[in-house]
Amino acid sequence: MPADEYLELNRTNWDSRAVIHAQGYDIDRLLADPDALSAVVAFDRPRLGDITGLDGVHLQCHIGTDTLSLARLGARMTGVDLSGASLHEARSLAQRAGVDIEYVQSDVYAAPTALDGRRFDLVYTGIGAICWLPDIRRWAQTVADLLRPGGRLFIRDGHPVLNAALAMTVGAEHPDREQQPWITGPGGTTVALELSYFERPEPLVWSDEYTYAGTDKVAQPRSMEWNHGIGEIVTAVLDAGLELTSLTEHDSVPWDALPGFMVLDEDVDEYRLRDRPERLPATFTLTARRR
Repeated sequence: MPADEYLELNRTNWDSRAVIHAQGYDIDRLLADPDALSAVVAFDRPRLGDITGLDGVHLQCHIGTDTLSLARLGARMTGVDLSGASLHEARSLAQRAGVDIEYVQSDVYAAPTALDGRRFDLVYTGIGAICWLPDIRRWAQTVADLLRPGGRLFIRDGHPVLNAALAMTVGAEHPDREQQPWITGPGGTTVALELSYFERPEPLVWSDEYTYAGTDKVAQPRSMEWNHGIGEIVTAVLDAGLELTSLTEHDSVPWDALPGFMVLDEDVDEYRLRDRPERLPATFTLTARRR
């Protein structure tokens, strides 16, 4: 694969999603209430802590709903994204909301150069981001390069176990079901680890006519993704010279990741497995600090 093939493919894919997502993503609520936060940032807030007065950069910010929310919590925010169409929507949202946010078009690995070597107090990465990057170690080093001494990383993203899971039909009886009758029996459908959990050089190539938000078809449906195991993520952060300050796993995720298997918890606006949600780590939050 040419070094920049994934960038062009994923950029055009996200360009074609941006207008569709701008019609949803709870934009009307965010504009109607100057104190409103995106559901993602509202979930993150207890672990995010006080960010008042911090210089923050949001990597892979997409159309800026979370970036706007972080600014409303008091940070001076800069958003970075590969997709020019996404940044067009993000700038429009910030302008309509009356919030000053700088947006810069760049892929993640080139962000330190695109931002002219500036350093930040907070690097924030939200849901559904690092799966678009082929090298988690390079991502962690980029984060370290963007942080001032004492600055911190906050990432909540899809759990690599969820990213490796598909719904499968069970074909045979499992002997342990005699003792644990809740194990799915023959003919039942359950979650199985069918995709790679660990980072691999070759990407998963997908072609999805519809995106996760909205009903219109996307103009360019193809994309490339990579999974990264929790151990790989933690080790990359440590090897980049950051100090791990927390790692939390959650049983919920902001989108219906396994349709037909998940139910919406309206209290947190997130989905978890309908049956035995304790089986599946759906997202994780990791925080770290630059020494």
